[in-house]
Amino acid sequence: MKTEVNSQETSRAEAFKLWMQSPMPMVTFMKTFNVSRLRKVSRKTGMKFNMLLCWCIGKAASKIEEFYLLPEQWKLFRFDKLAINVIVQVDKGGIASCDIPYSDDINQFNADYIQQTKVVAKNGESTSMEDCMIIGTSTLPQIELDCIVNQYSGRYNNPFLAWGKYRKEIFKTTLPISFQFHHSQMDGLQACQFLNNLQNEIKNLNI
Repeated sequence: MKTEVNSQETSRAEAFKLWMQSPMPMVTFMKTFNVSRLRKVSRKTGMKFNMLLCWCIGKAASKIEEFYLLPEQWKLFRFDKLAINVIVQVDKGGIASCDIPYSDDINQFNADYIQQTKVVAKNGESTSMEDCMIIGTSTLPQIELDCIVNQYSGRYNNPFLAWGKYRKEIFKTTLPISFQFHHSQMDGLQACQFLNNLQNEIKNLNI
């Protein structure tokens, strides 16, 4: 459910006043993650590496209150559910976006991921879950990238993560991930907490 809230009655009151009128309100952090566990689980179970990472993102975000808030059109909205947006290669060419509802049950999330991305790939039509707080993602597995910066237009205010190809090292596999967020939604403290949560979820993934 999407509900408008009075920003002055939330913990984001001061930040909302400061940053909603900023011409460039987005902030980008970049962290290199140890994703060895994801590779191992992916090989063992046959689950897609990208799906596992998206689930870990949802799990890490679900523990932080600010991820359920969205500054939009000079207003602040609160959601009670999260969804992960992924970019899908369409069978006939081009790309489309697909919203996957986040579930604490990784098997349910995996089933939704497979089914919904397959439909989008086939028909080429993007999906949208208006009643969920969307966390955007994008991956370019064709190349190793240090950082990706998304548009700073203020039109798309949702948190957004992007990454390229993971890096195989002798004893571990690493992956730089860019995390972009609207400063009215969260501060650096919450962003750092999320990134730490994400590394912990990746490290402790148990299937």
